[in-house]
Amino acid sequence: MTSVTTRRGDRRISPVFVGILAVTAVTGWAAWTGFAEQPGLAVFLFVTAAWIVSLCLHEYAHARTALHSGDITVGEKGYLTLNPLKYTHALLSIVLPVVFVIMGGIGLPGGAVFIERGRIRGRWRHSLVSAAGPLTNVLFAAVCTAPFWLDALDGVPDAFRYALAFLALLQVTAALLNFLPVPGLDGYGVIEPWLSYDVKRQVEPFAPFGLLLVFALLMVPSVNREFFQAVYWILDALGVDVQNRYCGENLYRFWQETNEYCAVS
Repeated sequence: MTSVTTRRGDRRISPVFVGILAVTAVTGWAAWTGFAEQPGLAVFLFVTAAWIVSLCLHEYAHARTALHSGDITVGEKGYLTLNPLKYTHALLSIVLPVVFVIMGGIGLPGGAVFIERGRIRGRWRHSLVSAAGPLTNVLFAAVCTAPFWLDALDGVPDAFRYALAFLALLQVTAALLNFLPVPGLDGYGVIEPWLSYDVKRQVEPFAPFGLLLVFALLMVPSVNREFFQAVYWILDALGVDVQNRYCGENLYRFWQETNEYCAVS
């Protein structure tokens, strides 16, 4: 009886996550209805809260897939509760990504659930565990852009439409960055099981610095330009045009000078 109760407790959704969902819902409603006197503040809170929700779902996807692949320890570690405070590095998975969104409008890959890989058998399962997180970002991006590619924007207020566009941009950047085959990122985790032992051994020392390498490369103007061109191409294909993207980011940074081009009606 005790063990069953414990297992159920391990999978019970955390009140912390419910609280984040509540903030997302309330601020989304404020952005939709224009209830807030400052629409930029509502957009800022809505996008930030929704971004944290997506980070929690990203890590949950890793953990849930690992559970069904053989790692039964993820439950007792609290990974199935969607509580961001249970991550091994809450700073790297939640705080730092939010800071990067505020500063640079880029979806920083998180990644702080410890999977006991030795419990998982089969290369395909290992690859799927790694792919589950960024695939969640892909799904989140599809949901955010659905009103655009379904041509269902009639009646959607400007502020809420801009917020969805910026949130979609964050999800696309996060998915692309996570899928890069760089040590330390999920993309490398997808291909790692298929590499030879010698190759994995040579690459292993560089894993802690993979993310730093990616951001160093993004500081190179030509690389940065090519990366965001890929992001914009995907968003254009999903119907999210440059005006919605630009106005979403502009409105999100409400503390900056407002651009009349993005006036909210």
